[in-house]
Amino acid sequence: MTTKLIKIGDAAQLLGVSIDTLRRWDKASTFSSVRTGTQGHRFYRFSDVEFKLNSSTNHRNLALEWVQSPNGFTLNPQIHCETRDVFQSRLETLQYQLGRTMPIDGIVSLAIAVTGEIGNNSYDHNLGNWPDMMGIFFYYDEKNKSIILADRGQGVLSTLRHARPELKNSVEALTVAFTETVSGRQPEVRGNGLKFVRSVISDNPLSLDFQTGNAFLHMKQHNNNLFIQEANTTIKGCFATIKIEKNQ
Repeated sequence: MTTKLIKIGDAAQLLGVSIDTLRRWDKASTFSSVRTGTQGHRFYRFSDVEFKLNSSTNHRNLALEWVQSPNGFTLNPQIHCETRDVFQSRLETLQYQLGRTMPIDGIVSLAIAVTGEIGNNSYDHNLGNWPDMMGIFFYYDEKNKSIILADRGQGVLSTLRHARPELKNSVEALTVAFTETVSGRQPEVRGNGLKFVRSVISDNPLSLDFQTGNAFLHMKQHNNNLFIQEANTTIKGCFATIKIEKNQ
């Protein structure tokens, strides 16, 4: 049986990454291409792309790789919201799509509200101060009913220190962000909206994973306690997964 090959540009579009990222993966032998012709152009087996695309953790891992990478890499514009306007437009589209497929009263609006709060935080607290790549990673994993957000911004510790310079590490900063009202000058006020996120998650069939720096938080419905600990890896900015629980 003939193996179907597709061009590198088509593979990049399907996977949600740039052509340069595919070349880097190929060079590192983490996702290999097929070289054909006298000039050795890169092609990809459609079966390989399909397998990677259908992996339930593909986009989550891609977002984590993006925020863990020292210099980042170019994302496909379909999952990269460079500006707040793009994010808001895609958030409204997602709300419409979820509203047509989920029978759970009110949960769609609440999930969108939490997503909007976390996503808008990224723009609010990095305005004019993005360390390298501006904008956020935004993707909905339909199979797992999970919304994935990530940014390569300053992170919670750096932005909170403008108002709370005594904070020592990301674990302390994340705890303050989800539990205390922080006063300070804009855009240094961080965390006030995250207490709204906490209340919504604890009262509804939703769960949240949130990481900033080396601090990781997990919380879910019927549990207002915050589980915050040091993560095994350190990221730039923030990473969040909001999940609509399947058993509801």
